[in-house]
Amino acid sequence: MLNKASVIIPPMKVSELGEFGLINLIRGSIARYENSGQASWQKVLVGIGDDAAAWQSDDHIHLATTDTLVQDIHFDLDVIHWEELGWKALAVNLSDIAAMGGIPKYALLSLALPGELEVEDISKFVDAMVHLARKFGVAVIGGNVATAPNVVITVTVIGCSNDEAILKRSTASSGEQIAVTGYLGLSAAGLEMLKRKPISDREASNILRRAHFQPIPKIREGQILAEQGVKTAIDISDGLVADLDHICESSKVNARIRVEQVPVHPVVTANFLNHQELALCGGEDYELLFTADEATVARVKQALNSPVTIIGDITEEKLPTRVTVIDSMGNIIPYKRGGWEHFKNGVTEIKFAEP
Repeated sequence: MLNKASVIIPPMKVSELGEFGLINLIRGSIARYENSGQASWQKVLVGIGDDAAAWQSDDHIHLATTDTLVQDIHFDLDVIHWEELGWKALAVNLSDIAAMGGIPKYALLSLALPGELEVEDISKFVDAMVHLARKFGVAVIGGNVATAPNVVITVTVIGCSNDEAILKRSTASSGEQIAVTGYLGLSAAGLEMLKRKPISDREASNILRRAHFQPIPKIREGQILAEQGVKTAIDISDGLVADLDHICESSKVNARIRVEQVPVHPVVTANFLNHQELALCGGEDYELLFTADEATVARVKQALNSPVTIIGDITEEKLPTRVTVIDSMGNIIPYKRGGWEHFKNGVTEIKFAEP
């Protein structure tokens, strides 16, 4: 007997549903059982679907995010050093707080490990994580350990807003400019170098490796965006096009990118013929992608020490795709969406029929 909140789910494998379809399924289930009469639900400001969850307290907006890294899915222990792994495991979570314009405060670490690992390696991992945590004023306060056949790392970061302003994905408006901090393509180029394209220039090789394994979360930059009046932002983890598409989907708008304005790092352009593709679709740069009116973007440029580049505009105009890339002549450039999606196997969205 189905209760009122139940839905009929057609037979399907998780691999067919895809990562984002699975997120939508979870979000739908939670929404059906949400109790708006409970105090905890009344304080929720941002739930599933943004870089971090947000809820209101008496004096701050609190933020929380979590991420899991799985051996042979997200990292290869034959390639990455334990120090790099410890840094990156925390950095990707700090970047989510940065994308909300927040202040990271506390971190929890859960490790599932094979028993045959060397203790020295785990010590290097934790030391690197704590070093990064200290750099951003974060206290690592607990977690969990368990045994497993492969390494599984889960980090949770809890923070708060700088004041009452937070950055979200769902607030982009037609007519706003699209801008990014820093340069794009470095991390994806670093991965390509590690997989198939060794580079003889040691300095360039080190830059690419650090970009991929030891990204710098843009914590202060996110706070400055919020301080200067930006409302909409996301960190570039899945790739420029994919993450801009997340903003467009949440805000119900379209976007146009001018490819010649996308800031590609000189090391990438000098060593990779596919540098344009790496910058558009590569991912894991952890720069901030944001939208705002012209005056606000100008203020951000003045306030930030790092480069800020305008790469396009938000529009309600009907475009061939939610995110359209054009060249200097206005011609549409086809692209592969790129970006990582767990369980990906063709189907990423499904509608569930009410009984």
